[in-house]
Amino acid sequence: MNIAIFVLFFAVTYPIGTVPVFIAVTSGFDETVKRKIALCAALVSACILLFFIIAGELILTAIDVPLPAFQIVGGLVLFLFALTMIFGESKPEEELKMTGSSTQTAIFPLAVPSIASP
Repeated sequence: MNIAIFVLFFAVTYPIGTVPVFIAVTSGFDETVKRKIALCAALVSACILLFFIIAGELILTAIDVPLPAFQIVGGLVLFLFALTMIFGESKPEEELKMTGSSTQTAIFPLAVPSIASP
């Protein structure tokens, strides 16, 4: 049972895929700021994940959305994200220019969507 939970959390956070994103977005910062960015990103993503673990099903129940419908739509949204990544419609350079401070970099794109994935 513990291995199944570990695999689930590993798949959700996908630390191997987050490393290149971290390196790319923190290339202009020194080592101390990089550590602060990593800590802030980990804390923010943990808070987001904990919130949705606790309140996610309650929110879906309150708006009367069944879980299978949410899973199907979530798969479609991820498919659309994948298509935009494949066909190059995203503009990462412009998005990186929009994040000015280290706190903004820690939250986007590191905490969301990289660590606390869709």
